[in-house]
Amino acid sequence: MRTSLRKGITALVAAVALPVALSSPAQATGGGLDDVFAKILVKQVKGTNVKKHLDALQAIADANGGTRATGTPGFPASRDYVANKLRKAGYKVTLQPTDYVQNWLENNPPTLNLTAPNQKTYVPNDDFFTFRPSPPGDVTAQVQGVDLVLPPTPTPTSTSGCEAADFAGFVPGRIALIQRGTCAFAQKIRNAGAAGAAGIIVFNEGQPGRTDAFALDIGEWRGGVPMVFADFAVGNELAATSGATVRLKVDATLTLGKSDNVIAETKGGDPRNVVMVGAHLDGVPAGPGINDNGSGSAAILETALQMARYPVKNKVRFAFWTSEEIGLLGSDQYVAKLTEQERKRIRLYLNFDMVASPNFAYKLYDGDDSDQTGSPAGPPGSDHIEKQLNKFFQSRNLATVGTDFDGRSDYGPFIAVGIPSGGIFTGAEGIKTPAEQTLFGGQAGVAYDICYHQACDNISNINMTALDVNSDAIADSTIRYAFNLRDVPRHDVAAAAKVAATTAE
Repeated sequence: MRTSLRKGITALVAAVALPVALSSPAQATGGGLDDVFAKILVKQVKGTNVKKHLDALQAIADANGGTRATGTPGFPASRDYVANKLRKAGYKVTLQPTDYVQNWLENNPPTLNLTAPNQKTYVPNDDFFTFRPSPPGDVTAQVQGVDLVLPPTPTPTSTSGCEAADFAGFVPGRIALIQRGTCAFAQKIRNAGAAGAAGIIVFNEGQPGRTDAFALDIGEWRGGVPMVFADFAVGNELAATSGATVRLKVDATLTLGKSDNVIAETKGGDPRNVVMVGAHLDGVPAGPGINDNGSGSAAILETALQMARYPVKNKVRFAFWTSEEIGLLGSDQYVAKLTEQERKRIRLYLNFDMVASPNFAYKLYDGDDSDQTGSPAGPPGSDHIEKQLNKFFQSRNLATVGTDFDGRSDYGPFIAVGIPSGGIFTGAEGIKTPAEQTLFGGQAGVAYDICYHQACDNISNINMTALDVNSDAIADSTIRYAFNLRDVPRHDVAAAAKVAATTAE
């Protein structure tokens, strides 16, 4: 039956759409052709077929110790499943090697001593901890605070180190003193490394419940210098001590491993206009990772397979990321390796991470920051993506709510270099609100996914209604942008390159 349908689609494309696309570019980009293809593709992309891919990923996890995490046999098996499907469908498939921390071993407790103008020894694994997986190093240097929020100023969440501008005036060779808050630890660490820090001290914020240090592994080593996580009292004391100089030492062994992104792109389509669609393929060691994020991976895989025969106007590139769960490493390294011209060619990025949560809400990334809270708007064009996705849900009389670009998924590196981004999210460990229960059903006061990052994130953890609807929405947005980018502004390459040089550190 699928063969007959595919032949029918191919015949329709050849008889109607292809001549239009080739002879009337304005019509191909001006509305109409994308509508025709969207309606056809949405019918092809069925939730039952998406679930077959999830069944395969569950079987892979079952055969490999119950997990598909980076660094386990379950991940390359997942990679090969996806890559083989895409190759057979006719895509150009590339496996892109990326680095991750394969092993980290602390040989001795860390050292953090104030050496000038006074002397003080801080207690390891009490006042401060090694910030895993810190590279080894032994440095004595002056401390320099980075955009800190300290008493008597009220203590809202700090943005210390989140932006390259925070390091304006930072003296290379000093030890960066950075406060927790707002953005990912990894972003702060990379920014400090790029600013020339010889060592890094991150300390807690000072808010109730956020004063003490604790052991923490952020999977980020690319600052390239020793780093520790200290309690608020330590950071506050160092910041208040004029000319504070410290000895910072981490004695550890860091071993890197290799994993692969799976990148597949259409053979046709204008390479100057790339529509990129991504989902992370890895899970956590604790479980099979079927909702997080087998669901997003399976949905974009089925979309790719069904649209393989479409004569797209714009090149479409599907990405199945490795190592998202340990710091967005796959997507971050992918973006970092792109040239300025390659970044310019990526007109937008669509991200699909957890699209079938059992207690779901239909959440769209808030491209225009319409709620005026939390994270700011995405790069120009992100608002269009949000609106385009919302049109699909409106066409089915389904409500949506916004969700912030909070840096927790693979859109982060794309936003950082100015690429318009958007996507769908159905919720993780957060708690569904009464208002969301009214809109989407389910149960208020309960997590969207009670099995988030647990062994029970298996095939029974999927909400088939959410999977089916969101798979259709993914197909709809992907094929529309494959033919029509008219209303998506081309991002400023010079500005994007400047942002990349200062925030991807």
